Amino acid sequence: MSYQVLSLKWRPQSFGDVIGQDHVTHTLINAFKKDRVAQGYMLTGPRGVGKTTTARIIAKALNCPNTKDGVPCNDCNNCQEITDGRNLDVLEIDGASNRGIEEIRNLREQIKYAPMNAPYKIFIIDEVHMLTNQAFNALLRTLEEPPSHGKFILATTDIHKVPSTIISRCQRFDFNRITEATIGEQLSTILASEKITADDESIHATTDAYARWSKYVQALDLVRGRNRSGSDTALAITSTTIRYIT
Repeated sequence: MSYQVLSLKWRPQSFGDVIGQDHVTHTLINAFKKDRVAQGYMLTGPRGVGKTTTARIIAKALNCPNTKDGVPCNDCNNCQEITDGRNLDVLEIDGASNRGIEEIRNLREQIKYAPMNAPYKIFIIDEVHMLTNQAFNALLRTLEEPPSHGKFILATTDIHKVPSTIISRCQRFDFNRITEATIGEQLSTILASEKITADDESIHATTDAYARWSKYVQALDLVRGRNRSGSDTALAITSTTIRYIT
């Protein structure tokens, strides 16, 4: 089997896997249970806390034929394709490189057509605050009156740059920085699963260095590459990880 980086291997695939954002995941699960899913979501918060991951989980919960109370099966073709980023009915757009009015006009044309193999055609726009004013104006009308099969999930690290007219058309979720204690618990789980030993002091030193969960998992890949059985393992985790993060 080919090597898989830890950030992909341990990327959450359901709402229950997302750490440190219970106020978001519980609200979304209840919305699915009551069949009160909005036509647009605005996910905002610092980098590396799970916004894009949550957007993909929402897409899977909407388009999975076996979803139950907002929990996708992660086994069907739709779930696998969304996880791999190749589902034709779930389009991810980088707002930083597709920020003009022409790109949004193309989006408005695409959403008119019914989805091919799923109930919804879903557009995930990451870093949406990078869109131009003209692009936001073009997007507004579609957000106000999308077709019944259309859903929008917008993610941003700078909500203050998003026009209030766009925010008001979406359900907004503010993601928090993940606490050191929560990160430490998850790191311990990953280390145990990957058969890497570390003492509590090493884990605390790692979690104290930076406040982005995705960065920790990337750092562990470096540690795993240097890991050896024996007493130098904890030292490798402390020195290598902190030097990489900072």
